[in-house]
Amino acid sequence: MKLIALLIGLLIERLATELFHLRELRWLDRLIDAGFRVAGRFTVIPAFLSVLVLATLLVLPVFLVIFLAGDSLHGYPYMVLAILVLFFSLGPKDVGEDIDEYCKALQSGDGEEIRKSTKALTEKDLPMDNRARIQLVEEAAFVQANNRLFAVIFWFVLLGPFGAWSYRVTDLIRRRAVFNEVRLREPAKPHRMPDAARMLHGWLAWLPARLTAIGYALAGSFEGALGAWRSPSGHESLKQSEQSEALLARVGCGALALHRNSDETDEQRAIRGAAAVKGMLLRLLIIWAAVIAAMTLYGWSQ
Repeated sequence: MKLIALLIGLLIERLATELFHLRELRWLDRLIDAGFRVAGRFTVIPAFLSVLVLATLLVLPVFLVIFLAGDSLHGYPYMVLAILVLFFSLGPKDVGEDIDEYCKALQSGDGEEIRKSTKALTEKDLPMDNRARIQLVEEAAFVQANNRLFAVIFWFVLLGPFGAWSYRVTDLIRRRAVFNEVRLREPAKPHRMPDAARMLHGWLAWLPARLTAIGYALAGSFEGALGAWRSPSGHESLKQSEQSEALLARVGCGALALHRNSDETDEQRAIRGAAAVKGMLLRLLIIWAAVIAAMTLYGWSQ
């Protein structure tokens, strides 16, 4: 049943692109901001504990539905709930769609659209250097694929709808904390909520990030990925969540193993690289589906 719900959820995720705006869950931003404000009044409480309580409160409704329904949530009712929760746990946007928009912006030569599409993938401002932007986008796509898709699938297979929604909630809190800290340029607070939000999300992302990195090696150049994994990263001083992102970016680009052709422009290289990234992510999704199907047949994920 879990596999069927997962396959249907992924199919809907691929076809119902016009519904992606529903997954942005803007109304939750107000609740998260309220939680940050309350935590700011109790600076004696560790920031991580505050973030953990906030995440628990946002996860609680899904947990209560599953717990209170008990044995009645079997068969089709469970599958419908699982599909619904999975749909809202993925994303908010499909990485492939963001890549397509980035490629269209490059082809049109619209600087503003290039900036917007780049920021949607990287969550950072556009670098001035074209080659730096190309590398940043490719690295960010591999990181976002784990955040938006593969880590959600991992926790869904492990813990069902509760696991998938728990991971999405930590990502929502992280994204909102970063938005408040950087984009609104708020001064640093003593309770360090952004760092705590990154830490909680990083804990849940740690294992799926490494499974996804292994998947990149299988879906792309194994030698390139293995070499990138083994090479000194220079990121040992980074926090755990940042180390996971650095690993995904490094191994993904190593597995991509793309080299610049002497006769191509920066725009052509960017489009070719983005298309190659999208193809590799699709191959990895197929690999994951095959592995999960095999696990289900042997009763490992029942």
